[in-house]
This record gives sequence, structure tokens and C-alpha cells, in this order.
Amino acid sequence: MLFDADSMMKIIWLVLLIVFAASEAATVGLTSIWFAAGALAALVAALLGGALWVQVTLFLAVSLLCLAAVRPLAKKHLNSRVEPTNADRVIGAEAQVTEDIDNIHGKGAVVIRGMAWSARSHDGRPIPADTMVRVLRIEGVKVFVEPISAPVPAGEPKTW
Repeated sequence: MLFDADSMMKIIWLVLLIVFAASEAATVGLTSIWFAAGALAALVAALLGGALWVQVTLFLAVSLLCLAAVRPLAKKHLNSRVEPTNADRVIGAEAQVTEDIDNIHGKGAVVIRGMAWSARSHDGRPIPADTMVRVLRIEGVKVFVEPISAPVPAGEPKTW
């Protein structure tokens, strides 16, 4: 059983429509729905007897228009709530060094808002205990800090 070119294009557009729709259903990430819409437009053109160049042009135009028009709106509404984690909230916070920070020996700790964190010096220089520091970034379970004031020697009153 042989198909003519028109019948073959109808089958190709139908198969593409099914493949793109199925992949969208499997991923649910708005990755191929645009091409499913383009394949649908091309299939309609093929069913109405449109030339191959019309079908391909419709496929590309509808796919690109859907991608350009709908994707930014969909991303905005689907991912509109980005909740910062507790870790994100400590970046930029001030902390007090509770254990001397020494990157070479892999030691150091700070207290940030009542929570103890392992700490490392941002520039590699040791930071003594009781120094006030600012959190610059987090890598894994460690915060990287830089001093914001000199340490207060033991026995001296703190002046604010």
C-alpha cells in the first residue's frame, strides 16, 4: 500500500503532533507544547490541501509565536513564588566568631542568629574568636565570612 505525498504529510504532521504532545505530558515543563501547536496548524493546512511550503511555514510560525508569546507569561505564573531557604537568609548577616577560623586547618565556627555554622575565611586569612564578621556566601554547610570589626580582647569592656 503506497501513500501519495499529501497523505504522507498528513501522517507526518499527525505523528509529530502526538510526539510533541506526549513529550509535553511526560515532562510538564512547557518544553514542547509550542511545537505541538505548530504541528496542529500544519496538519490543518495539510488537511485543507495546502502546499508543503505553507505547512512548514505554518509549523515554524505558529511554534515560534506560541513560544514567544506564551512562555514568558507561563514561566511568570508557574514560578511566581520563590521562597528563600534559611541558608539564603544568612547571606549578608553579621555573625560572631565562636571558634578561631583557620582555613588551613579546616577549623572555625560562627553563630548567626542563634545558630552555629562551620565557617571559613573568605580571603584565607585566620580570624580570631570574638570577631564580628559578615557572611558573604555559603558552600555546602560552611559559611564564608570576612571581618567587619577588630576582635575585643578578653577582659576589656565592649564599646558600641
